[in-house]
Amino acid sequence: MMKDQAQALRHLVARASQLSAEREERAVVSHRQARVIAVTSGKGGVGKSNFSLNFSIALQEAGYRTLLFDADIGMANIDVLIGNPASANLFHVINGTKSLEDIVQIGPKGMHYISGGSGLHELFNLPDNSLESFLAELESWNERYDVILFDTGAGLSKESLRFIAAADETFVVTTPEPTAIADAYALIKVVHRMAEHTSFRLIVNRATDWAEGRQTADRILTVARRFLSLDIAILGYIFDDIHVMKAVKKQIPYSVLFQDSLASQQIRQLAKAYMNNSQQQQGSVVKQKVSSWLKRFTSFK
Repeated sequence: MMKDQAQALRHLVARASQLSAEREERAVVSHRQARVIAVTSGKGGVGKSNFSLNFSIALQEAGYRTLLFDADIGMANIDVLIGNPASANLFHVINGTKSLEDIVQIGPKGMHYISGGSGLHELFNLPDNSLESFLAELESWNERYDVILFDTGAGLSKESLRFIAAADETFVVTTPEPTAIADAYALIKVVHRMAEHTSFRLIVNRATDWAEGRQTADRILTVARRFLSLDIAILGYIFDDIHVMKAVKKQIPYSVLFQDSLASQQIRQLAKAYMNNSQQQQGSVVKQKVSSWLKRFTSFK
């Protein structure tokens, strides 16, 4: 009898310890704040938006709640790549007919996305009090997402620079083409001089193989270190894959349509490696508050 009671007592103690650990884990998760990433490129045509979309899908598929915000004023096309043109975008939020909640779309694998459309231009021309009201609604999503990606316009407009300067990290997408390499470095140089705190990660897209990807990255890293005293991390390489263009023509993300293709495997590897590295460096998936991003966004003129 006493033996049975002792076993029951040990079971209760173990269960209480387990419940306590679960409560602590939920408390940690509930205080996580979305990590904000700006994705950009020195020139158009390097596959930046396609990377942003499929990287977001890979993050969501790996279990991280992800929001992709199409912040390309001139060439917003995330909804086109998904094959689901948005019926509402930021313009409807700016004119007061919709809320941000209303224009969030559910994409592949459950990732969320927002179409910027023409509303992005109006967003930057809002008076300060209206802009703060809009950003306050975005801030309320602090704990809803693990990662928020802003797919900015190629090149360096004032609007793109504002997103880049405010983000926790900036992903720069390039290809092995000499013009793409030169423009990527030029963008990094300008951003670094205007917002020295910016942290960069480099993605080489459409590389023939690992050697070409590494050689391309090294060219940018070497000059950045020599002339800017700036160390840039390499996020990784995505090889040239015919399945990517086939997917674009069908308006279905390649990581969904051709899940076993080389590009799909590599984008998933990049997403997992990035999040694992972030966890090791920071102790949790996300650390920076959206409110910190908002403060940087509104203060950068």
